[in-house]
Amino acid sequence: MQRLKVPPQINQFTQTLEKNQTAKLLKLLAKYQPETRVEKTQRLKTEAEAGGSRKTEKPMHLKFGLNHVTTLVEENKAKLVIIAHDVDPIELVIHLPALCRKKGVPFCFIRGKANLGKLVHLKTATAVALTDVRREDFVDLEQLGTQFKTQFNDNHNLLKNWGGGIMGIKNQHMMAARQKLIDEELAKKANME
Repeated sequence: MQRLKVPPQINQFTQTLEKNQTAKLLKLLAKYQPETRVEKTQRLKTEAEAGGSRKTEKPMHLKFGLNHVTTLVEENKAKLVIIAHDVDPIELVIHLPALCRKKGVPFCFIRGKANLGKLVHLKTATAVALTDVRREDFVDLEQLGTQFKTQFNDNHNLLKNWGGGIMGIKNQHMMAARQKLIDEELAKKANME
């Protein structure tokens, strides 16, 4: 499969975050995990016992699901979008990087849809978005956003580089031998002149 030429729109999914960037991002996202069903029922029960007539503030947590993330980006509500690199079929998420570039939303590719799934208490997740963060995490979000903008949004090499085209070992040796013969011929011509 590595021999096939891969178009740039699909090849950009191979350019994922480095380990230290991933660790920093996952540390931030872990603070905004959505509550589990058990936690939600417990919270609602305690609010009801305390006399839940007052309105509570909107919880700040990760938004997940491809359709939900897409609408958040379209409505300019998403501050940061994280896309899994190994979504199958890739056609499901191929529109998201272009949409994020158009709307100016920082995005990144992270290794493994299972990593995103752990954050939102599912087996796998294709895309995750952050809409709001608490005041103490705002600096981290801005820093990651500027890094991702330069690395993914503004990086036009991602949209130019074709992937694949890696030949087998036999073919590589044959091409090297051919190139060696060409170099020897050129050297002989240069010596005769």
